[in-house]
Amino acid sequence: MTITYEWRGPFANAELNALHADGFRHPVRDTDWRTRLHGHSLGWVCARDGAALAGFVNVAWDGGAHAFLLDTVVPAARRRAGVGAGLVAEAVAGARAAGCAWLHVDFEEGLRPFYVDRCGFRPTPAGLVALTG
Repeated sequence: MTITYEWRGPFANAELNALHADGFRHPVRDTDWRTRLHGHSLGWVCARDGAALAGFVNVAWDGGAHAFLLDTVVPAARRRAGVGAGLVAEAVAGARAAGCAWLHVDFEEGLRPFYVDRCGFRPTPAGLVALTG
């Protein structure tokens, strides 16, 4: 497996919808990712194994100093092989190159070893308000 990473790499909506369905265990949706990302994101990183989409992360931002990781996803069959850490490393580099001073990520407790130990994020207190359900 030779994985390549590309900041703002090309993708088809169908392949990203399929990756999200696999990675987040939900039915395949018909999200227009291209429009969403071009309208709201600083960038994103696509990981590829040849032509196959092997991972993805979205980097949203506030238009200034703060960027935010969203939707880090690797197919279940490729997890624990370093693909996710590679995605995050490219996202860090892309946000830094864009002049951001901070990269934030929220995660569930079970992902702490990945984000803190593997990717180097520092734990911080944060707050959350559920807006639905």
